[in-house]
Amino acid sequence: MGERCDMTQVVRDPAVIPTDMMVRALVAVRVFFGLDWLSNAVAKLLGKPNYDWGFTTFNLVDRGTAGAILHQSVTSTPIAPLRVFYADVVVANYGVFQWFLTAAELAIAIGLLFGILSRVAALGGLCLLTPIWFMLLTTNQYFWTYPLDLAPLVLLAIVPTGRAFGYDGKLAARFNRMRWPF
Repeated sequence: MGERCDMTQVVRDPAVIPTDMMVRALVAVRVFFGLDWLSNAVAKLLGKPNYDWGFTTFNLVDRGTAGAILHQSVTSTPIAPLRVFYADVVVANYGVFQWFLTAAELAIAIGLLFGILSRVAALGGLCLLTPIWFMLLTTNQYFWTYPLDLAPLVLLAIVPTGRAFGYDGKLAARFNRMRWPF
């Protein structure tokens, strides 16, 4: 991941952030997003969107909610190619697609949590979310809802965080130090 920095060293220039600190921060982002994807994948597996843990209540995106979001996306978008593809392929075959979506979310979660092909996992998340965001742009929703998920995924697709506190470093070494996808 580049040069190593001793965290006990005094940094003389306060504008310089030690590399190790940045790596740890990005790994924390990767793991947090892995937990986010895992929780929604589990909600889809269990078919249960609502949870009450006593001290908090929350909901997750289960298969039914995902189907409703897809339906709203298709009926709202003025972007014809996306509307046609999602209506004719995804929504028309949602019985199969809901399980593809669940498996994809689970794979993304595992990749991000354990740093296994983490950049591919982030790219997979981008491929699932970006078209939905574009299709929902005209629905008068909070504009930054999807970019709050998309921007960190872009960073995680670029920065090889799986090489630190993950298995990508071992995989890169095994495959002759390949830069991508590790």
